[in-house]
Amino acid sequence: MKRVLSTLFLCMSSISYAKTTAPENIIMIVADGMGPAYTSAYRYFQDDPNTQAIEETVFDRHLVGMSSTYPARVSGYVTDSAAGATALATGIKTYNGAIGVDVDKKPLESVLVWAKKQGKQTGVVVTSRINHATPASYLSHNESRRNYDAIADSYVDSKLNGQFKADLMLGGGWKHFIRDDRNLVNEFKQAGFHYLDSYDELSDLPKNQPVLGLFANGGLPWALDDSNKHRLSVMAKAATKQLENKNGYFMLVEASQVDWGGHRNDIAVAMAEMDDLAKTLEFLEGYVAKNPDTLVVLTADHSTGGFTIGAHGEYAWRPDVLRTMIMSPETIAEKLSQKDISKSLTKKLFNFALTDVELAQLQLDKANAEAEIKAYETAKAAGKEKKLSEPKEVASVLETSIKHLIDQRTNTGWTSGGHTGIDVPVFAFGQQSELFNGLQDNTDIAKKIFGLLGKK
Repeated sequence: MKRVLSTLFLCMSSISYAKTTAPENIIMIVADGMGPAYTSAYRYFQDDPNTQAIEETVFDRHLVGMSSTYPARVSGYVTDSAAGATALATGIKTYNGAIGVDVDKKPLESVLVWAKKQGKQTGVVVTSRINHATPASYLSHNESRRNYDAIADSYVDSKLNGQFKADLMLGGGWKHFIRDDRNLVNEFKQAGFHYLDSYDELSDLPKNQPVLGLFANGGLPWALDDSNKHRLSVMAKAATKQLENKNGYFMLVEASQVDWGGHRNDIAVAMAEMDDLAKTLEFLEGYVAKNPDTLVVLTADHSTGGFTIGAHGEYAWRPDVLRTMIMSPETIAEKLSQKDISKSLTKKLFNFALTDVELAQLQLDKANAEAEIKAYETAKAAGKEKKLSEPKEVASVLETSIKHLIDQRTNTGWTSGGHTGIDVPVFAFGQQSELFNGLQDNTDIAKKIFGLLGKK
């Protein structure tokens, strides 16, 4: 009984403290798919092999706890990004695929919307489409995450007392916002939004004007392939400056493509996305030092890929080749599909030399893929293609081969192409960051943010 009363007293004290010293600005970061293995791997990825010590990362400096990730009972123990984001945004569990609605498909209020109601500026900065599962769960309500156009429409149609829910949105999504049936970009512009479609324009945003920035047809290019390999940090820097005002702001930031790298079992892509996230956090460390009334919370919605640091019974992980790569396996594969695979070409594309065995395997895989396509086309011309499976494109076959090559070089393992149900790390710094210490559920994170925003 004494322990229960003590716990209640501590909780009440924390709530009271939160009310009197609530942060002016709250930055919620979701690293989609980033389970514990990703932050551990990043420590080794960025390590200086010429020193005895393994250097601390920005993640190490701010780890405060863990979060469970399971969805509503109807969806079992393994969440998808929509249910995970809805939990983080609203404090309520829901079914996989749900966007800002509960298990009965009733709308739920998000922390972003509540912040807007309190007079704060609000923003969304992502490397996916801005109407993808995570940002949508903070801004919209839909029974299915797949209704991308309807979700995009809601960003214009669903307002709060005539106001847009977000004052700033940066990410991708041209194909959903510039359509034959509706040009949402024009509607945003007519409503007073400043529109941009180039990273270069981020350095000169008009103050006191809402902003819509779309930089790709769908999600942004991989960090390894993008014109700015740290585009998330560039967008976050511009967004913090733009959103600053006397009432403070709430901003959602999502490192969306850590998850996509995990789904594709692509360690090179995943580490580059983690590096972009790390640079974003490092910027925010400096920002909070100058703006101590700011809270930064980072967690993941789930882990992806069953990524393991070490595989095949070998006690080793070798990230050295990952540090040298300058383009994604997808892009390397596309280029190799169009030219003869040679030692000089692969060294240029991989930025490290392949062994004779690795080179021969790529050449063989390409030849086999081309032979399968030729056989299928011959059968199709004779009307016999139904007896054959449609072959994969050469670039797709080569991408799989390249990822396998890199996994072998690094000794990386994967157990899944989907999500896993493990707990994920929580990081926090700035004002009231201690509230996020320890083990908590993903819904608790939203509830604590609601509390800091004055919701009882």
